[in-house]
Amino acid sequence: MCDTCGCGQPNKAVTIRKPGEKGHSHPHHHENNHDHNHSHDHSHGRTVVVETDILAKNNLIAERNRSYFEAKNIFALNLVSSPGSGKTTILEKTIAKIKNKVICAVVEGDQQTMNDAERIDATGAAVVQVNTGTGCHLDSEMINQASKKLDLQNDSILFIENVGNLVCPALFDLGEAHKIVIISVTEGDDKPHKYPTMFSVSDLCIINKTDLLPYVDFDVEKCKEYARQVNPRIEFIELSATKGEGMEEWTNWLLDKVQKS
Repeated sequence: MCDTCGCGQPNKAVTIRKPGEKGHSHPHHHENNHDHNHSHDHSHGRTVVVETDILAKNNLIAERNRSYFEAKNIFALNLVSSPGSGKTTILEKTIAKIKNKVICAVVEGDQQTMNDAERIDATGAAVVQVNTGTGCHLDSEMINQASKKLDLQNDSILFIENVGNLVCPALFDLGEAHKIVIISVTEGDDKPHKYPTMFSVSDLCIINKTDLLPYVDFDVEKCKEYARQVNPRIEFIELSATKGEGMEEWTNWLLDKVQKS
């Protein structure tokens, strides 16, 4: 997977910038000059092995991020999904509903373009775009750098919109309080079976685009059952970001977690 998509390249260029700012890409190095390369054994019946030194460095920086967030009372959320699930639309609508109650900031992750950062910038929230180039996920070092560029405020929420991918982002702790996996009803109700690791590490599953349920073959209860098989503690919220249905339940969940953090 990772050799194919390009995140195995050792010095991939990462660009971190705010909307309207000229981008400057820089090599994204890993400790001890190890390639960010997942060791793959292609023998039949073998299991893919991830290099522990890469995850060890990522986890160390993630703990630094987490300590920084806790010191400033920043509630950080890692939003993960496949492409097209509606993460950015959910963020736009969420920020519009809560920005008068809590300060919001966003790290946008995509391989290319400033499109999503510009959409978030229009909401008035502070935002930084991280373009990963060939990389298929955000890592804790990127979040560390992006957080410094954002100059995060005390007592705020940091939304991290990860690169659209249900595989690699599951492995990388960013220092967040919660991973939230978002799926849409157009994707198929078997997503938790196909990508069990992502659902096993997520605390909440948002099922989006419920307004389309009459037109697609998606069984909400079956999807929930599959997800609980890999993660009995996972919570669910059903919503339609475009229609506004279920958004109040989501923002109430969010604000309740902020108050308890």
